[in-house]
Amino acid sequence: MTALRERAVVSLRSVPSLPKHVRIQYDPLRQAFAVLSPEKIFWPNDVSLDILRRCDGRSTVGDIIAGLAADYEAEQEAVATDVIAFLQEWSDKLLVRL
Repeated sequence: MTALRERAVVSLRSVPSLPKHVRIQYDPLRQAFAVLSPEKIFWPNDVSLDILRRCDGRSTVGDIIAGLAADYEAEQEAVATDVIAFLQEWSDKLLVRL
């Protein structure tokens, strides 16, 4: 019988990182960055790529939100909703570890 994995829930104190099976790589043919995982390739937009690059295993979600809000000159509350939703979706797909 297969055990179900308990869903990790993103919080401001979560410290996201990319699992060993996920990496970001530049594709010179398409002149774009791809996120590679076994048997899957994702083509993130610039903002998604910026979020993923900050998933370094040291920065909290709160730190990531604050950094993005400063870089994009946006309100933290507006950034927080999108960042948390993005990280939750990628965590659910096992592409980001919390």
